[in-house]
Amino acid sequence: MPGSPERVILRGTPNLTAEILQQTRERWGLDKPVFPDQFVAYVGATATGDLGFSFIAHGRPVGDVLAQRIWPTVILFGLGELVAIVLGLLLGAYTGWRRGGAVDYVGNGISLVLYSTPYFLLGMAFLLIFATTLRWFPTFGMLTAGAQYPGLWERFLDFAGHLALPLATVSLGLVGQYAIVMRSSIVETLSEDYVQTARAMGLREGRILGRHALPNALLPTVSLVAINLGYVVAGAITVEVVFNWPGLGTLAVEALTARDYPVLQGVFLLLGVSVVLANLVADLVYGALDPRVRT
Repeated sequence: MPGSPERVILRGTPNLTAEILQQTRERWGLDKPVFPDQFVAYVGATATGDLGFSFIAHGRPVGDVLAQRIWPTVILFGLGELVAIVLGLLLGAYTGWRRGGAVDYVGNGISLVLYSTPYFLLGMAFLLIFATTLRWFPTFGMLTAGAQYPGLWERFLDFAGHLALPLATVSLGLVGQYAIVMRSSIVETLSEDYVQTARAMGLREGRILGRHALPNALLPTVSLVAINLGYVVAGAITVEVVFNWPGLGTLAVEALTARDYPVLQGVFLLLGVSVVLANLVADLVYGALDPRVRT
């Protein structure tokens, strides 16, 4: 990031002198070497939960700012992941099961189009069609600014209306990815010997798919889901900026624009931790689905 932290802290200060800049550097420890002094101090403070103070939030602790903005992102991408997993796995399993037919070609074509479409382009198309032209949904935010709600139900309906387009963008952006991977796994699994043996035993096709092919075909998808969950913050930036959704994505852009170093460090730290935890969960789930991994 360009600039210096002390000038960001003191911006707007009248009669800024070199002495004031030096005092600010000493106060925040910026006069010390980056390594090892500043690095060790940062690691020590982070280990105790102290992520510093935000410049753009008027000195609020970074942990409080992240805690406030993480829930909109979790709600949006958590629901988006669930919808995408269900739709993507169903579409991929069905097209793989009906491989070579018209359903396979149409479903695979839809999956490729969705997978190739960037989040921001899909979101802007939804905004143009459903929000600006048809006026079915709001254009930005999580709730209507200044609205007074008679009860929780009215508040929920307003929230659901604001959530619809971002949720559709996230879900459809991931459906194609899951469907392609699932279809490939189903096609590969159906050629295995144990599937042919099940058919030779006279088992119904639906039972073969549900009891034998589908559980084994899910394994590659588990890793993909973990990767997507780990990079939820990175994916949140484009979608949240398009819809002005008040989550971590818009927070990262605001911090980058204002050169708020502590907030950006907190967002990057949260991203790294989420990637590590998501991969750990993927390993545990993978082992539960495939006992061979545990041996």
